Amino acid sequence: MATTVPPAEKIEGNRNLVLNMGPQHPSTHGVLRLRLELDGEMIVKAEPDIGYLHTGIEKSAESKFYQQVVTLTDRIDYLAPLTNNLCYVLAVEKLLQLEPPPRARWMRVLLTELTRLNSHLVWLGTHALDIGAMTVFLYCFREREEILHIFEMASGQRMMTSYFRVGGLALEPPLGLLERIRKFADMFPSKIDEYESLLTHNAIWVGRTRGIGYMSAQDAIAWGVTGPCLRAVGLPLDLRKTAPYSDYDQFQFEVPLRTEGDVYARYQIRVAEMRESVKIIRQALDGMPEGAWKADAPGITLPDRDQMKFSIESLIYHFKIVTEGFNVPAGEAYQAIESPRGQMGYYIVSDGGPKPYRCHMRSPSFANLQALPKMIEGRLLADVVAIIGSIDIVLGDVDR
Repeated sequence: MATTVPPAEKIEGNRNLVLNMGPQHPSTHGVLRLRLELDGEMIVKAEPDIGYLHTGIEKSAESKFYQQVVTLTDRIDYLAPLTNNLCYVLAVEKLLQLEPPPRARWMRVLLTELTRLNSHLVWLGTHALDIGAMTVFLYCFREREEILHIFEMASGQRMMTSYFRVGGLALEPPLGLLERIRKFADMFPSKIDEYESLLTHNAIWVGRTRGIGYMSAQDAIAWGVTGPCLRAVGLPLDLRKTAPYSDYDQFQFEVPLRTEGDVYARYQIRVAEMRESVKIIRQALDGMPEGAWKADAPGITLPDRDQMKFSIESLIYHFKIVTEGFNVPAGEAYQAIESPRGQMGYYIVSDGGPKPYRCHMRSPSFANLQALPKMIEGRLLADVVAIIGSIDIVLGDVDR
Protein backbone atom coordinates (compact mmCIF):
# COMPACT_ATOMS: atom_id res chain seq x y z
CA MET A 1 0.00 0.00 0.00
CA ALA A 2 1.39 3.36 -1.00
CA THR A 3 2.06 5.70 1.89
CA THR A 4 2.35 8.83 -0.25
CA VAL A 5 -0.51 10.12 -2.34
CA PRO A 6 0.67 12.32 -5.23
CA PRO A 7 -0.90 15.78 -5.63
CA ALA A 8 -3.19 16.75 -8.49
CA GLU A 9 -1.49 16.30 -11.85
CA LYS A 10 -2.11 16.84 -15.54
CA ILE A 11 -2.46 13.80 -17.79
CA GLU A 12 0.12 14.03 -20.52
CA GLY A 13 -1.37 14.70 -23.94
CA ASN A 14 -4.78 16.03 -22.86
CA ARG A 15 -6.41 18.72 -20.74
CA ASN A 16 -7.76 16.46 -18.01
CA LEU A 17 -6.66 16.81 -14.40
CA VAL A 18 -6.19 13.93 -11.95
CA LEU A 19 -7.23 14.89 -8.44
CA ASN A 20 -6.90 12.86 -5.23
CA MET A 21 -9.89 13.23 -2.92
CA GLY A 22 -8.78 11.75 0.39
CA PRO A 23 -7.67 9.61 2.10
CA GLN A 24 -7.99 12.33 4.75
CA HIS A 25 -10.91 14.24 3.26
CA PRO A 26 -13.64 14.47 5.94
CA SER A 27 -16.49 13.89 3.48
CA THR A 28 -15.18 10.52 2.28
CA HIS A 29 -16.54 9.11 5.58
CA GLY A 30 -13.31 7.37 6.50
CA VAL A 31 -9.85 6.88 5.04
CA LEU A 32 -11.04 6.42 1.46
CA ARG A 33 -9.06 7.75 -1.48
CA LEU A 34 -10.85 8.64 -4.67
CA ARG A 35 -8.76 9.18 -7.80
CA LEU A 36 -10.82 11.56 -9.90
CA GLU A 37 -10.07 12.46 -13.51
CA LEU A 38 -11.60 15.85 -14.28
CA ASP A 39 -12.41 17.71 -17.46
CA GLY A 40 -12.99 21.12 -15.97
CA GLU A 41 -15.52 20.42 -13.20
CA MET A 42 -16.90 17.31 -14.90
CA ILE A 43 -15.77 13.91 -13.63
CA VAL A 44 -14.59 11.74 -16.49
CA LYS A 45 -13.35 8.80 -14.44
CA ALA A 46 -13.44 7.81 -10.75
CA GLU A 47 -11.46 5.06 -9.03
CA PRO A 48 -11.89 4.20 -5.32
CA ASP A 49 -8.62 3.24 -3.61
CA ILE A 50 -9.10 1.28 -0.39
CA GLY A 51 -6.86 -0.51 2.11
CA TYR A 52 -5.83 2.38 4.35
CA LEU A 53 -7.81 0.96 7.29
CA HIS A 54 -7.19 -2.76 6.81
CA THR A 55 -7.32 -4.50 10.20
CA GLY A 56 -6.95 -8.18 9.35
CA ILE A 57 -9.96 -9.04 11.49
CA GLU A 58 -10.88 -12.06 9.36
CA LYS A 59 -7.44 -13.59 9.91
CA SER A 60 -7.39 -12.60 13.58
CA ALA A 61 -10.65 -14.52 14.10
CA GLU A 62 -8.85 -17.77 13.26
CA SER A 63 -6.66 -17.43 16.35
CA LYS A 64 -9.53 -16.72 18.79
CA PHE A 65 -12.02 -18.97 20.53
CA TYR A 66 -15.49 -18.75 19.03
CA GLN A 67 -16.79 -16.68 21.93
CA GLN A 68 -13.82 -14.28 21.67
CA VAL A 69 -14.54 -13.47 18.01
CA VAL A 70 -17.68 -11.58 19.08
CA THR A 71 -15.54 -8.66 20.25
CA LEU A 72 -13.86 -8.51 16.82
CA THR A 73 -17.19 -8.31 15.00
CA ASP A 74 -18.02 -5.07 16.85
CA ARG A 75 -15.12 -3.36 15.11
CA ILE A 76 -16.12 -4.15 11.52
CA ASP A 77 -19.08 -1.81 11.20
CA TYR A 78 -18.62 0.32 14.29
CA LEU A 79 -21.95 2.10 13.72
CA ALA A 80 -23.83 -1.21 13.78
CA PRO A 81 -21.85 -3.49 16.12
CA LEU A 82 -24.87 -5.49 17.33
CA THR A 83 -25.79 -6.28 13.72
CA ASN A 84 -22.39 -7.90 13.25
CA ASN A 85 -22.69 -9.68 16.60
CA LEU A 86 -26.01 -11.14 15.47
CA CYS A 87 -24.82 -12.31 12.06
CA TYR A 88 -21.77 -14.04 13.53
CA VAL A 89 -23.54 -15.82 16.39
CA LEU A 90 -26.31 -17.02 14.05
CA ALA A 91 -23.68 -18.59 11.78
CA VAL A 92 -22.00 -20.38 14.72
CA GLU A 93 -25.38 -21.49 16.07
CA LYS A 94 -26.10 -23.05 12.66
CA LEU A 95 -22.97 -25.20 13.01
CA LEU A 96 -23.89 -26.12 16.58
CA GLN A 97 -27.57 -26.65 15.69
CA LEU A 98 -28.30 -24.54 18.75
CA GLU A 99 -31.55 -22.60 19.12
CA PRO A 100 -31.60 -19.67 21.58
CA PRO A 101 -34.76 -19.29 23.69
CA PRO A 102 -37.57 -16.99 22.44
CA ARG A 103 -36.72 -14.15 24.85
CA ALA A 104 -33.16 -14.03 23.53
CA ARG A 105 -34.35 -14.00 19.91
CA TRP A 106 -36.79 -11.17 20.51
CA MET A 107 -34.24 -9.14 22.49
CA ARG A 108 -31.90 -9.53 19.52
CA VAL A 109 -34.56 -8.13 17.19
CA LEU A 110 -35.28 -5.26 19.57
CA LEU A 111 -31.63 -4.26 19.95
CA THR A 112 -30.67 -4.68 16.28
CA GLU A 113 -33.51 -2.37 15.28
CA LEU A 114 -32.23 0.18 17.78
CA THR A 115 -28.84 -0.33 16.13
CA ARG A 116 -30.43 0.41 12.74
CA LEU A 117 -31.76 3.67 14.15
CA ASN A 118 -28.37 4.47 15.62
CA SER A 119 -26.67 3.91 12.26
CA HIS A 120 -29.26 5.83 10.23
CA LEU A 121 -29.05 8.77 12.63
CA VAL A 122 -25.29 9.03 12.17
CA TRP A 123 -25.76 8.72 8.41
CA LEU A 124 -28.46 11.40 8.24
CA GLY A 125 -26.62 13.82 10.51
CA THR A 126 -23.29 13.55 8.69
CA HIS A 127 -24.91 13.45 5.24
CA ALA A 128 -26.79 16.66 6.00
CA LEU A 129 -23.62 18.24 7.39
CA ASP A 130 -21.72 17.36 4.21
CA ILE A 131 -24.30 19.24 2.17
CA GLY A 132 -24.40 22.21 4.56
CA ALA A 133 -27.29 21.52 7.00
CA MET A 134 -25.75 21.75 10.46
CA THR A 135 -28.94 21.76 12.56
CA VAL A 136 -29.96 18.26 11.44
CA PHE A 137 -26.57 16.92 12.54
CA LEU A 138 -27.10 18.27 16.06
CA TYR A 139 -30.65 16.91 16.24
CA CYS A 140 -29.68 13.43 15.05
CA PHE A 141 -26.86 13.11 17.55
CA ARG A 142 -29.20 14.29 20.30
CA GLU A 143 -31.45 11.25 19.70
CA ARG A 144 -28.52 8.93 19.09
CA GLU A 145 -27.18 9.77 22.53
CA GLU A 146 -30.26 8.24 24.14
CA ILE A 147 -29.80 5.05 22.10
CA LEU A 148 -26.20 4.82 23.30
CA HIS A 149 -27.41 5.23 26.89
CA ILE A 150 -29.77 2.28 26.29
CA PHE A 151 -26.90 0.16 24.96
CA GLU A 152 -24.80 1.11 27.98
CA MET A 153 -27.62 0.17 30.31
CA ALA A 154 -27.91 -3.26 28.71
CA SER A 155 -24.26 -4.15 28.19
CA GLY A 156 -22.08 -1.67 30.05
CA GLN A 157 -20.73 -0.24 26.77
CA ARG A 158 -22.01 2.58 24.57
CA MET A 159 -20.63 1.40 21.21
CA MET A 160 -18.63 -1.85 21.25
CA THR A 161 -21.29 -3.71 23.18
CA SER A 162 -20.41 -7.37 22.37
CA TYR A 163 -23.82 -8.12 23.89
CA PHE A 164 -24.92 -11.09 21.81
CA ARG A 165 -23.38 -14.47 22.54
CA VAL A 166 -23.54 -17.91 20.98
CA GLY A 167 -26.72 -19.30 22.52
CA GLY A 168 -28.28 -16.04 23.63
CA LEU A 169 -27.22 -12.82 25.34
CA ALA A 170 -24.16 -11.88 27.39
CA LEU A 171 -26.19 -10.62 30.36
CA GLU A 172 -29.77 -10.71 31.53
CA PRO A 173 -31.59 -7.53 30.42
CA PRO A 174 -31.58 -5.22 33.45
CA LEU A 175 -34.71 -3.99 35.20
CA GLY A 176 -36.08 -0.85 33.60
CA LEU A 177 -34.47 -1.45 30.19
CA LEU A 178 -37.70 -2.18 28.31
CA GLU A 179 -39.46 0.79 29.91
CA ARG A 180 -36.64 3.10 28.82
CA ILE A 181 -36.77 1.73 25.27
CA ARG A 182 -40.55 2.21 25.18
CA LYS A 183 -40.16 5.82 26.28
CA PHE A 184 -37.69 6.37 23.44
CA ALA A 185 -39.94 4.63 20.89
CA ASP A 186 -42.88 6.87 21.91
CA MET A 187 -40.80 10.02 21.54
CA PHE A 188 -38.78 9.25 18.40
CA PRO A 189 -41.41 9.55 15.59
CA SER A 190 -41.88 13.24 16.41
CA LYS A 191 -38.13 13.71 16.00
CA ILE A 192 -38.23 12.12 12.55
CA ASP A 193 -40.93 14.68 11.72
CA GLU A 194 -38.46 17.39 12.76
CA TYR A 195 -35.76 16.06 10.46
CA GLU A 196 -38.17 15.93 7.55
CA SER A 197 -39.49 19.42 8.21
CA LEU A 198 -35.92 20.69 7.82
CA LEU A 199 -34.93 18.68 4.75
CA THR A 200 -37.62 16.90 2.72
CA HIS A 201 -39.04 20.03 1.03
CA ASN A 202 -36.02 22.27 1.54
CA ALA A 203 -35.19 23.79 -1.85
CA ILE A 204 -31.41 23.63 -1.29
CA TRP A 205 -31.54 20.01 -0.09
CA VAL A 206 -33.75 18.94 -2.98
CA GLY A 207 -31.54 20.77 -5.46
CA ARG A 208 -28.41 19.05 -4.16
CA THR A 209 -29.91 15.54 -4.07
CA ARG A 210 -32.74 15.05 -6.60
CA GLY A 211 -31.54 13.65 -9.92
CA ILE A 212 -27.99 13.34 -8.54
CA GLY A 213 -26.05 10.05 -8.42
CA TYR A 214 -28.53 8.05 -10.47
CA MET A 215 -28.14 4.28 -10.58
CA SER A 216 -30.38 1.94 -12.56
CA ALA A 217 -31.78 -1.35 -11.26
CA GLN A 218 -29.66 -3.24 -13.80
CA ASP A 219 -26.47 -1.56 -12.59
CA ALA A 220 -27.40 -2.14 -8.94
CA ILE A 221 -27.81 -5.86 -9.58
CA ALA A 222 -24.64 -6.07 -11.67
CA TRP A 223 -22.53 -4.46 -8.94
CA GLY A 224 -24.04 -6.46 -6.06
CA VAL A 225 -25.59 -3.42 -4.38
CA THR A 226 -27.90 -4.20 -1.44
CA GLY A 227 -29.76 -2.39 1.30
CA PRO A 228 -31.35 1.08 0.96
CA CYS A 229 -29.35 1.74 -2.22
CA LEU A 230 -30.99 -1.27 -3.88
CA ARG A 231 -34.45 -0.49 -2.58
CA ALA A 232 -34.08 3.07 -3.91
CA VAL A 233 -34.14 1.64 -7.46
CA GLY A 234 -37.34 -0.30 -6.81
CA LEU A 235 -36.06 -3.77 -5.88
CA PRO A 236 -37.70 -5.02 -2.63
CA LEU A 237 -34.85 -7.15 -1.29
CA ASP A 238 -34.84 -7.07 2.51
CA LEU A 239 -33.60 -10.24 4.20
CA ARG A 240 -35.83 -9.61 7.20
CA LYS A 241 -38.72 -10.36 4.79
CA THR A 242 -37.22 -12.60 2.10
CA ALA A 243 -35.09 -14.82 4.39
CA PRO A 244 -36.32 -14.17 7.96
CA TYR A 245 -33.96 -14.84 10.85
CA SER A 246 -34.26 -14.49 14.62
CA ASP A 247 -38.10 -14.54 14.49
CA TYR A 248 -38.42 -11.55 12.10
CA ASP A 249 -41.23 -13.46 10.39
CA GLN A 250 -43.36 -12.75 13.48
CA PHE A 251 -43.18 -8.97 13.00
CA GLN A 252 -45.33 -6.76 10.77
CA PHE A 253 -43.51 -4.01 8.88
CA GLU A 254 -43.21 -2.59 5.38
CA VAL A 255 -40.17 -2.50 3.11
CA PRO A 256 -39.91 1.12 1.83
CA LEU A 257 -39.32 1.42 -1.91
CA ARG A 258 -38.52 4.18 -4.39
CA THR A 259 -37.80 3.99 -8.08
CA GLU A 260 -35.86 7.21 -8.77
CA GLY A 261 -32.46 5.69 -7.87
CA ASP A 262 -30.89 9.03 -6.91
CA VAL A 263 -29.46 10.60 -3.74
CA TYR A 264 -32.88 11.94 -2.76
CA ALA A 265 -34.50 8.51 -3.09
CA ARG A 266 -31.85 6.94 -0.86
CA TYR A 267 -32.55 9.65 1.71
CA GLN A 268 -36.29 8.91 1.56
CA ILE A 269 -35.73 5.18 1.96
CA ARG A 270 -33.66 5.53 5.13
CA VAL A 271 -36.05 8.01 6.73
CA ALA A 272 -38.95 5.64 6.03
CA GLU A 273 -36.89 2.73 7.41
CA MET A 274 -36.49 4.57 10.70
CA ARG A 275 -40.27 4.74 11.03
CA GLU A 276 -40.57 1.02 10.26
CA SER A 277 -37.89 0.19 12.85
CA VAL A 278 -39.96 1.99 15.49
CA LYS A 279 -42.92 -0.25 14.55
CA ILE A 280 -40.78 -3.36 15.04
CA ILE A 281 -39.43 -2.07 18.36
CA ARG A 282 -42.95 -1.49 19.68
CA GLN A 283 -44.06 -4.99 18.62
CA ALA A 284 -41.00 -6.49 20.31
CA LEU A 285 -41.79 -4.61 23.51
CA ASP A 286 -45.47 -5.59 23.47
CA GLY A 287 -44.83 -9.27 22.75
CA MET A 288 -41.57 -9.87 24.60
CA PRO A 289 -41.60 -13.52 25.80
CA GLU A 290 -40.82 -14.43 29.37
CA GLY A 291 -38.23 -17.01 30.29
CA ALA A 292 -34.54 -17.67 29.79
CA TRP A 293 -32.29 -15.22 27.98
CA LYS A 294 -29.73 -17.86 26.92
CA ALA A 295 -29.84 -21.50 25.87
CA ASP A 296 -29.39 -24.28 28.41
CA ALA A 297 -26.25 -25.64 26.79
CA PRO A 298 -23.59 -26.65 29.35
CA GLY A 299 -20.14 -26.36 27.88
CA ILE A 300 -21.24 -23.66 25.39
CA THR A 301 -23.07 -20.96 27.32
CA LEU A 302 -21.52 -19.66 30.52
CA PRO A 303 -23.35 -20.69 33.72
CA ASP A 304 -24.96 -18.04 35.89
CA ARG A 305 -22.61 -16.53 38.43
CA ASP A 306 -24.98 -17.38 41.27
CA GLN A 307 -24.78 -21.07 40.30
CA MET A 308 -20.98 -20.95 40.40
CA LYS A 309 -21.10 -20.10 44.09
CA PHE A 310 -22.90 -23.34 44.96
CA SER A 311 -22.21 -25.80 42.10
CA ILE A 312 -18.77 -27.21 41.37
CA GLU A 313 -20.02 -28.38 37.93
CA SER A 314 -20.96 -24.80 37.00
CA LEU A 315 -17.56 -23.55 38.17
CA ILE A 316 -15.79 -26.19 36.06
CA TYR A 317 -17.88 -25.38 32.99
CA HIS A 318 -17.10 -21.68 33.39
CA PHE A 319 -13.37 -22.35 33.75
CA LYS A 320 -13.22 -24.69 30.74
CA ILE A 321 -15.25 -22.42 28.42
CA VAL A 322 -13.16 -19.37 29.26
CA THR A 323 -9.77 -21.09 29.09
CA GLU A 324 -10.34 -23.75 26.41
CA GLY A 325 -13.39 -22.59 24.46
CA PHE A 326 -15.93 -25.07 23.11
CA ASN A 327 -15.64 -27.36 20.11
CA VAL A 328 -17.87 -26.76 17.12
CA PRO A 329 -18.73 -29.70 14.81
CA ALA A 330 -16.75 -29.72 11.58
CA GLY A 331 -18.56 -28.12 8.67
CA GLU A 332 -19.34 -24.76 7.14
CA ALA A 333 -22.18 -22.28 7.47
CA TYR A 334 -23.19 -19.02 5.85
CA GLN A 335 -25.60 -16.59 7.49
CA ALA A 336 -26.82 -13.37 5.92
CA ILE A 337 -28.84 -10.64 7.63
CA GLU A 338 -30.10 -7.17 6.74
CA SER A 339 -27.71 -4.62 8.21
CA PRO A 340 -28.38 -0.85 8.00
CA ARG A 341 -26.18 -0.77 4.89
CA GLY A 342 -27.42 -3.94 3.16
CA GLN A 343 -26.66 -7.64 3.16
CA MET A 344 -24.11 -8.58 5.81
CA GLY A 345 -22.98 -12.20 5.60
CA TYR A 346 -20.68 -14.38 7.71
CA TYR A 347 -19.11 -17.55 6.32
CA ILE A 348 -17.69 -19.78 9.06
CA VAL A 349 -15.70 -22.98 8.48
CA SER A 350 -15.08 -25.30 11.44
CA ASP A 351 -12.51 -28.10 11.64
CA GLY A 352 -14.09 -29.45 14.81
CA GLY A 353 -11.95 -27.41 17.20
CA PRO A 354 -12.61 -24.44 19.48
CA LYS A 355 -11.49 -21.82 16.93
CA PRO A 356 -12.82 -20.99 13.46
CA TYR A 357 -10.76 -22.56 10.68
CA ARG A 358 -11.97 -19.77 8.41
CA CYS A 359 -14.06 -16.67 9.01
CA HIS A 360 -15.06 -14.44 6.10
CA MET A 361 -17.44 -11.47 6.02
CA ARG A 362 -19.54 -10.34 3.09
CA SER A 363 -19.78 -6.66 4.01
CA PRO A 364 -22.37 -4.40 2.34
CA SER A 365 -20.15 -1.30 2.30
CA PHE A 366 -17.49 -3.09 0.24
CA ALA A 367 -20.00 -4.17 -2.41
CA ASN A 368 -21.89 -0.86 -2.49
CA LEU A 369 -18.66 1.12 -2.86
CA GLN A 370 -17.88 -0.66 -6.14
CA ALA A 371 -20.89 1.06 -7.72
CA LEU A 372 -19.68 4.53 -6.73
CA PRO A 373 -17.87 5.30 -10.04
CA LYS A 374 -21.08 4.46 -11.93
CA MET A 375 -22.89 7.13 -9.93
CA ILE A 376 -20.10 9.73 -10.05
CA GLU A 377 -18.83 9.66 -13.62
CA GLY A 378 -20.46 12.32 -15.76
CA ARG A 379 -21.38 14.42 -12.72
CA LEU A 380 -19.90 17.63 -11.37
CA LEU A 381 -17.17 17.60 -8.75
CA ALA A 382 -19.57 19.35 -6.36
CA ASP A 383 -21.88 16.31 -6.47
CA VAL A 384 -19.28 13.80 -5.26
CA VAL A 385 -19.75 14.51 -1.56
CA ALA A 386 -23.54 14.13 -1.78
CA ILE A 387 -23.22 10.84 -3.69
CA ILE A 388 -20.66 9.33 -1.31
CA GLY A 389 -22.84 10.21 1.66
CA SER A 390 -25.90 8.67 0.04
CA ILE A 391 -24.40 5.16 -0.14
CA ASP A 392 -23.56 5.27 3.59
CA ILE A 393 -20.24 3.43 3.64
CA VAL A 394 -18.23 2.66 6.76
CA LEU A 395 -14.55 2.11 5.94
CA GLY A 396 -14.13 -0.49 8.68
CA ASP A 397 -16.85 -2.41 6.87
CA VAL A 398 -14.97 -1.98 3.56
CA ASP A 399 -11.41 -2.89 4.61
CA ARG A 400 -11.85 -5.33 7.52
